[in-house]
Amino acid sequence: METNTHNIYLFKAIDAYPYCLEETMEALNYALSYDPKSTEALYLMAQVYAFQLKDYEAAKGYFESLMAIDMNMSKIYPDYIWVLIRNEDYPEAQRLLEFAFTVKATDKALLRLLQGQLLESQNVLKASLAAFEKAKEEGGNAQFISFVKGEIERVKEKRSSRKDKKNKNKKRKEKKGSSKKNK
Repeated sequence: METNTHNIYLFKAIDAYPYCLEETMEALNYALSYDPKSTEALYLMAQVYAFQLKDYEAAKGYFESLMAIDMNMSKIYPDYIWVLIRNEDYPEAQRLLEFAFTVKATDKALLRLLQGQLLESQNVLKASLAAFEKAKEEGGNAQFISFVKGEIERVKEKRSSRKDKKNKNKKRKEKKGSSKKNK
């Protein structure tokens, strides 16, 4: 009976998410009270905290609980890595990415995209571009590939604007140096 009740509340939460957060949270709390180790309920709770409430620390707690129960649940890795990047937990995100590549059935192209975003967040733009290129090669649908192409163009623009700034600063320094010599 408890499993059936748990499932009823879990389905109510899934049905309400993301349109009615109050119903989602109420149903999830009931579902977790019947089964505190419900991987689907913990996963949805982590999503609510990450994507709706932007409470990355709380989301991390739910993802950590989830991983302690089932490390082979492949769908958690992209979301958890995204949370770590947004929370600026870069070393932890890198370690989780490396592990996620070893987990069977993870979306490798999406993991490459996240690798590129992680590197970009750390201002390692050349390596970021390389990761995005790999993601594009491994992409399995046109919409994903189009999104990755947009990421590549954005990072390329960012790199060229940084190069332009460096060149302008270099020219200013040279100009200042030559004007001092002329005086």
